[in-house]
Amino acid sequence: MSLSLVRSRALIGLQAPAVTVEVHLANGLPSFTLVGLADVEVKEARERVRSALQNSGLDFPHNQRITVNLAPADLPKDSGRLDLPIALGILAASGQIDAQQLSHYEFAGELSLSGELRPIRGALAMSLVLRQHQVRTRLVLPPGSAEEAALVPDTEVFRARHLLDVVQQFLPATQNPPAEPRDGWVRMDSSAPSQPPHYADLADVKGQVGVKRVLEIAAAGGHSLLMVGPPGSGKSMLAQRFAGLLPPMNTEEALESAAIASLAGRFDLSRWAQRPTGQPHHSASAVALVGGGSPPRPGEISLAHHGVLFLDELPEFPRAALEALREPLETGSITIARAARRAEFPARFQLIAAMNPCPCGYLGSATRRCRCTPDQISRYQSKLSGPLLDRIDLHIEVPSLPAHELLHAPPGESTQAIAARSAQARERAMARQACVNAHLQGQAIDAQAHLSDKAAALLQKAATQLGWSGRSVHRSLKVARTIADLAGSVTVEAQHMAEAVQYRRVLQEH
Repeated sequence: MSLSLVRSRALIGLQAPAVTVEVHLANGLPSFTLVGLADVEVKEARERVRSALQNSGLDFPHNQRITVNLAPADLPKDSGRLDLPIALGILAASGQIDAQQLSHYEFAGELSLSGELRPIRGALAMSLVLRQHQVRTRLVLPPGSAEEAALVPDTEVFRARHLLDVVQQFLPATQNPPAEPRDGWVRMDSSAPSQPPHYADLADVKGQVGVKRVLEIAAAGGHSLLMVGPPGSGKSMLAQRFAGLLPPMNTEEALESAAIASLAGRFDLSRWAQRPTGQPHHSASAVALVGGGSPPRPGEISLAHHGVLFLDELPEFPRAALEALREPLETGSITIARAARRAEFPARFQLIAAMNPCPCGYLGSATRRCRCTPDQISRYQSKLSGPLLDRIDLHIEVPSLPAHELLHAPPGESTQAIAARSAQARERAMARQACVNAHLQGQAIDAQAHLSDKAAALLQKAATQLGWSGRSVHRSLKVARTIADLAGSVTVEAQHMAEAVQYRRVLQEH
């Protein structure tokens, strides 16, 4: 048979559209033509496939005209994921393997020149799409990729280490099996790792009781947080331990988070179901934060999906990068639109930001004197726009600890104890409205707040005196609802609202 069809998948964002690799062998001048909107990496597959077949002891049809079509023709294809299906298509078209058996499988994998199979990006995303679309098929993937794809429940995934491992499974019935069968073909177990994720403990942070209270509120309600304090006050330690306060991931959240990490080539099986904490350097560009490129790839906000995005030295980030965070903070997703391609990535993260109050860092410090002029302080703080600060629910000052307290204070409250209280408050919110308080929108805010008369009067007075926007009012209302949930109160009382109001700190020059 001179024509064969092999099924595979492309990768565009979190989508994995089907690709059919069509291979035709014909008489004529020897050539190897690859068509179907293939990127440079895909076109280079010709040399990898030729060498892999020869070095594996298989016949490459040198004396024939080889045409490989990657259908559909208008779908962009990139990376080396189509090496394995192209090689199998050539073998099937030349009669070296049974083409009929290939129809029950989908293949993806990059070939080395020796025929070894190398991992690909996005294997978990590909497996997740098959489950979402209820496509019943068998996946054949390289080592590393097969393990992550098998994490998706009810999938049938096979791991192959070498091209010959795959060929051995699809030999024609008339051909005798090899004398020494290979052992690189294994069906993967679909069970996920059972060990709980590990997080650093908040007990490592001494003192800072007020800041830990704010972290508890942020974890209970899904609120974003800005910490302002001098260098060495513990802002980074607190932020890096925040993920441990969040509830354990369910299976769907773990799969979504792992699928995005797989797209970026950052998937680590040892971190399965562990909420990510992204910490990009302050020199990161807007594209690095929100995603982009060709083909579009996820940025730091998507890699922090269902986790924490920690931006240290917030005013040092480029202004364009910070302003690009405004829409994802509201919507929980980011759409990367380019002239040729468009991709949408989830970005439901909790923003934890930290900054110094001034360029030298010691404005308002009790231990060191600030040497910045009022003009320098104004320019430094004005790097953060009003619309961005408006979208951060909680603002808190982190004071520096005296030396004697740092040395002699006992360990602080553990992550486990604080997380237990946050989980109870979150459960109350979920039972009442099926989402955390930070995600309330529109009429649901008024319907679920249950404000007492005194709390409403206090909020109105604070908003008038402080000149709050409508967004600031709603943010404070949602924070007060979380504080009431932590207290086990059905209604938001005046004391809950008073605590929420003091967390809307606006940066001002001193």
